[in-house]
Amino acid sequence: MWTAAGRDVLPRAELEAKLTRDPELFLVTELGGEAVAMTMKTFDGRRGWILRLAVHPACRRKGVAARLVDELESRFRQLDCPRVNLLVMPDNAAGLQFWQSRGYLPLPDVLCSKSMLAGRS
Repeated sequence: MWTAAGRDVLPRAELEAKLTRDPELFLVTELGGEAVAMTMKTFDGRRGWILRLAVHPACRRKGVAARLVDELESRFRQLDCPRVNLLVMPDNAAGLQFWQSRGYLPLPDVLCSKSMLAGRS
């Protein structure tokens, strides 16, 4: 499903760790027994983060993503989460438009990242 949606496939170990840590923030939409949309979120006690949202191309523009976002926002509210953040890849104009239509606004933050896998044996 991730590949069909044009996103990087997450390693199985990473998905299993996420499901163990906070399974209530990993949502999957199925159609006919097949996964057609997924979203991963996390909550650190201060901010909610939408880490991934992917919808199979055949299911886009049918409200699938909007329903997933409604559900995840409901779950964040249940956790008393005051703010939700997310990242949109610079080449994802449709994604940015979707999020802005849902009230998520771009901020001029600087993203810094460091791989913790470098130098591992």
